[in-house]
Amino acid sequence: MYLKSIEVHGFKSFANKITFEFHNGITGIVGPNGSGKSNVADAVRWVLGEQRVKQLRGASMQDVIFSGTEVRKPMSYAYVAITLDNSDHQLAVDYDEVTVARRIYRSGESEYLMNGTPCRLKDVNELFYDTGIGKEGYSIIGQGQIDRILSGKPEERRELFDEAAGIVKFKRRKAAAQKKLEDEKQNLLRVRDILSELEKQTGPLEKQAEKARIYLKKKEDQKRLDVNVFLLENRRLSEQLSDLNGKYENASKELEETTEKYSRIREEYESVQEEIDALDQSIEKTRTELSDAAMLKSRLEGEINVLKEQINSAQASARHLSGRKETLEREIEERTKERKKIEAGKEETDRNLSEMEEKRAHAAALLASIQARADETDGLIDEGRSRIIEVLNERAAIKTRMGRFDTMLEQVLNSRLLRAKSDEEQQDAGIQELEEEFNRISEGISALNDSISALEEQLNGIRDGLAKKDQAVRDAQVIYHQEKSRLDALVNLTERYEGYGGSVKRVMEQKEKHPGILGVVADLLKVEKKYETAIETALGGSIQNIVTDNEDTAKEMIAFLKAVKGGRATFLPLTSVKSRPEFRSEFRQRQLLSEPGVIGLADSLVTTEEKYRDVAASLLGRILVIDHVDNAVRLARKTGYSLRMVTLEGELFTPGGAISGGAFKNSSNLLGRRREIEQLQEKVKATLKQVDALLEEAEEIRKQRALLRVKLDQTKEQLQQEFIRQNTARMNVAAAREKKEQTQAGYDDLKKEQEEITGRLAELKDSREQTERELAASEQMEKDLEAQIAVAQEKLEKIREEQSGQAAQVSAIEMEAEKIRQTQGFAQENLDRVCGELSRFEEERREVLAGMEENEQQMQEKEGQIRSLTESLSASGVAGSEGQLRLQTDLERKEALSAKQKRFFSERESLSETVSGLDKEVYR
Repeated sequence: MYLKSIEVHGFKSFANKITFEFHNGITGIVGPNGSGKSNVADAVRWVLGEQRVKQLRGASMQDVIFSGTEVRKPMSYAYVAITLDNSDHQLAVDYDEVTVARRIYRSGESEYLMNGTPCRLKDVNELFYDTGIGKEGYSIIGQGQIDRILSGKPEERRELFDEAAGIVKFKRRKAAAQKKLEDEKQNLLRVRDILSELEKQTGPLEKQAEKARIYLKKKEDQKRLDVNVFLLENRRLSEQLSDLNGKYENASKELEETTEKYSRIREEYESVQEEIDALDQSIEKTRTELSDAAMLKSRLEGEINVLKEQINSAQASARHLSGRKETLEREIEERTKERKKIEAGKEETDRNLSEMEEKRAHAAALLASIQARADETDGLIDEGRSRIIEVLNERAAIKTRMGRFDTMLEQVLNSRLLRAKSDEEQQDAGIQELEEEFNRISEGISALNDSISALEEQLNGIRDGLAKKDQAVRDAQVIYHQEKSRLDALVNLTERYEGYGGSVKRVMEQKEKHPGILGVVADLLKVEKKYETAIETALGGSIQNIVTDNEDTAKEMIAFLKAVKGGRATFLPLTSVKSRPEFRSEFRQRQLLSEPGVIGLADSLVTTEEKYRDVAASLLGRILVIDHVDNAVRLARKTGYSLRMVTLEGELFTPGGAISGGAFKNSSNLLGRRREIEQLQEKVKATLKQVDALLEEAEEIRKQRALLRVKLDQTKEQLQQEFIRQNTARMNVAAAREKKEQTQAGYDDLKKEQEEITGRLAELKDSREQTERELAASEQMEKDLEAQIAVAQEKLEKIREEQSGQAAQVSAIEMEAEKIRQTQGFAQENLDRVCGELSRFEEERREVLAGMEENEQQMQEKEGQIRSLTESLSASGVAGSEGQLRLQTDLERKEALSAKQKRFFSERESLSETVSGLDKEVYR
């Protein structure tokens, strides 16, 4: 197995597609510094699954994509494929040639391919296990690698030895299997805890349901009564309404007639007034025309020249818009093709996801059936064990009965000797001893029962505490992930300088190459949160200024922006920026700072390194920070509007009296990013520490629970043994009392006793034989039950193995479905991106078309204006003589209308009083 070829396209400096062919012997790649030799090794590491960006000498994974040059556009993806000869089948695949490829897009979507088929990173890693090939394998030896191996820790060298020995695959699989087993144990514990909690909630929920039924019944009764009350009130109001309608109609009719008459008079008055106003306007217009006739000619000639110049400018703009329209149409066509391609891929992914969901549901159902079988078999095993305990109890009773028979037989055979030698006091002492033993065993059983109750109560308490602790862990983990996501997003925004201008981003990308670039103003200043709005308002656009060490660095960056056409930026060299105090005297400064509401100079409220103090003073040293706008207005009046001030809420007062304010919309929060990142880092650390502490506490509780369960099982087993001892002691006491009664009874004579002995021996012999048969049957039953339990145990083990396999299959299907969901999410993000760009281009095209149409319309309007002005210029002489005649006619007509207007006043006043009275009556 050897390396045959490497294909690279779009990776780092390889903009063009290039293929490295490797033949027998040694292949060397030579070239000057910066030609991209190391990029070949980086490409091999990357395609073999390298995930650490620092190992690839970049800041983010998107840095491996070709970023473009001055004459070439950046690429949208990077692709690397490595081909290995597998004719000896060292790799566990059926192909004689294996090609592993990796592709990444700027959108963040990434994929791995094996012989053209999509696969997972895990598949690539497992393919190269124990071969020495891989991102950490010993087949790739870089600079310093030998020294790191020789001087490294034994654990690090062991990884290389494991790789060479061929056991890495098995160690990884073992670790994964152990993790799955532990996860299943935790899941089973959580399921049991949830079941116990749900059982506790059954009773309270039944009571709440009963209360709800009573409430609904009462609510229906209230609704019916409300309807009856409404109907009665409606009937009473209807009667009142019919009476008032008659009165209202009479008054309204009279009011309407009077109003119509008043309206006619008012209309006539207004008509006359309008005509008089029109005459006034006409007279004023005529006078204006006559007075301006002399100046009209020169003004019209000037306007004609201006309009001609505007037409020339509009024609140039039309040519620019036409070129932009063609560019947008090409972009729209490209985005439309890309959208169709993404939609086709997304439909295929949706179908795959649907099929995978069906497979997952089927596998989950099969897993549930296997779980049910396992629970059923487990129940049978428990039932068999309980039956064995019952058989053991019965056997103990049988053995006790046999001992009693032996004792009775001995008493019968030696009855005369026992009667001669027994003593009633000894028998009483024996009975008392047996009774004391029975009492001690009973007390021990009672103590064991109390201990079991206490252990079960402790277990219940631990279960509740563990459930609360698990919930606390989950809550803390949710908070941790939320804050971590916010922190990562904020750090990402800060590193990429989001919210800054394009020129600032381009300059800050050169910071590593030019140490003279110290940073932007927002990164160098630290402000308390309560002053952030005021300081950011005071800085304004200066917040994005770039601080450099000297003027040479600033000039170099300005030349760079010109070369790449990256826009404009403002630079603040430390060697030239000096503070310029606004206040001419220390007395003047103390006087202003002692005014009510003045917090201080803006530069005194920020914290920065000493070398940047002049920068802060030059930007903020002439600005006062005021607590409230009222105090700022008062101080501005007092100082004659000569100071620059800003309030804590963002109102800005500039010299001359201008005030800027309103809703402060600050989505970027450039000044507070560093502070927010530090706060989030502290919060994430604290949350992670809290999660670890809670996990340790939960693990300690689980250990206590396991110990209590072991102790509870031992106590129950001990209780069972004590029950057997108690039963034996009870029978011994009964036998001793019976023996005492027999001794005290006596016999009438020895002959009668001899005759009875024979019969009793036969009875005792039969009883003993029957008892022995029962004992043998009990032992046989115990063996049968143990055999059944063994068979059930084997069956349960097989079911557990089947359940583990099915659970692994469900997990694998779920992982595959999750991968498809991620692919679906990437496709949706790409589709949204393309649709957004397409919508933006369409909108811009519409704006361009509207601009072209508006431009054409303006050109036509201006040409029309030129014609109109030319005509006006020729007609201005004729209009002068006509205006004199029109002015005389309008003055005579105005005098006649003024006389007619005076007659309307008295009649209108009378009708107005009548309408007012009728209106009051209608309102009443």
